[in-house]
Amino acid sequence: MKKEKVAEFYRRFAAKNPVPKGELEGGTVYTLLVAVVLSAQATDVSVNKATPALFKAAETPEKMVTLGEARLKDYIKTIGLFNTKAKNIIALSRLLLEKHGGRVPRDREALEALPGVGRKTANVVLNIAFGEPTIAVDTHIFRVGNRTGLAPGKTPFEVEQKLLKVTPDDRKLHAHHWLILHGRYICKARAPRCPDCLVRDLCAYKAKTPAVD
Repeated sequence: MKKEKVAEFYRRFAAKNPVPKGELEGGTVYTLLVAVVLSAQATDVSVNKATPALFKAAETPEKMVTLGEARLKDYIKTIGLFNTKAKNIIALSRLLLEKHGGRVPRDREALEALPGVGRKTANVVLNIAFGEPTIAVDTHIFRVGNRTGLAPGKTPFEVEQKLLKVTPDDRKLHAHHWLILHGRYICKARAPRCPDCLVRDLCAYKAKTPAVD
């Protein structure tokens, strides 16, 4: 996609939704981190149903460690892969206490050293909690990047690097949210809502779905 098209692509998203927000509910940096870890291979809706009760019981690393893995499972058992996630959350909480004074670090390397935290999770936390211009490529953003021609790539990392290269600096802070919301609600995997798309005339996708009378 040419530079002029990319600029227009983001201009339209910004005009419609100037300050997009993530849909995961997490009131502090720590609870956001936990919510993002829980959201891996799960929906934000399922996580948001489980976390209010969990965070009422354990909203800090200290309280989470005290809660323990077995009791944590009871709170998150409706979320996919809850056994592994419970183990990782207790382990990362201990590491935060041991190495970071109980605070979530504003550092990619330190974040990715935490159990259950990969590049995508680190990018989300850096962006939402610390205002870093990172772009976390999930399945939605991977699809949008490839389908539209905005940032085609064979791997999430490749799409991320291309997005960082083509996205104007003044759009990078919100690019993650614009793209994920677009992929989640408009540019869907099986039945993209092309007639409702803000950027359909800029998009390289040839098999656009037609308008329904």
